[in-house]
Amino acid sequence: MTIRNIPSTSNPEGIPLLGVPNHPNWLTFARDPCSPNDSPRVISYINICLSSLWFSLWKNIINHRDILLVSFFNSNSIFWIINVYYDSSHTTLKYLKNAKVNISNLLIMTGDFNFNLELLFSTNRVSTRYSDSNTRSNSVINLIFLQSGSTEINTYSIHPDLHLLSDYTPLSVTIAIKEESIDLFKSSIVKNSKEEKNFIKDISVAIKNIDISDLSDHSKIEEVTNSLTSRIKFAWKTNAKQVQIMKHSKSW
Repeated sequence: MTIRNIPSTSNPEGIPLLGVPNHPNWLTFARDPCSPNDSPRVISYINICLSSLWFSLWKNIINHRDILLVSFFNSNSIFWIINVYYDSSHTTLKYLKNAKVNISNLLIMTGDFNFNLELLFSTNRVSTRYSDSNTRSNSVINLIFLQSGSTEINTYSIHPDLHLLSDYTPLSVTIAIKEESIDLFKSSIVKNSKEEKNFIKDISVAIKNIDISDLSDHSKIEEVTNSLTSRIKFAWKTNAKQVQIMKHSKSW
């Protein structure tokens, strides 16, 4: 989209500056184009107040100019949001139909759906897109699909009074964010310390003494790996110390 015109040596009116609006209080998620004709048609903004939920863009799962797959973490679980643009050629639907993707915890699919939805709504429906022509009526093409059967995400709001100069009506849905339990202490072994040397020694002894004479089937292999895991955990518990997590503590 054109943000504004910038000075030009050849055009006294300037040339268009193309791009997307950015703001320091918002994180921008957009897919990089693979070619000049592959410019993305969807973008997602995440407020920095939610950055602790570790939002991520997953182009390795869905890589399409009209689809953005974004995840976030809450209560040790990962949740997904899909932002889509649906054109008249149905390219999004065709891509999703052929894509072998199985995503659990998909909370919301939202976007611009450019097809006739008259049969899905009653006569009291609220328009979500305002026509810029007097010969065409307003329509319902902006939609939010919520997770089926969810008791926490089952309400949405349409805000026709807030569209201002935009031709689209803002839609909103409330997602409950559960309170996280933040650990104040962690187990740690200081680098190059006596405890680190003892930890490495204990692991070496555990690996040396593990019985690998019989790895004939899956159950035997699992038994050996579980035994080694238990010994490593015991060695860590024996040599590690509990330290308080401070503001400048390293994440590892």
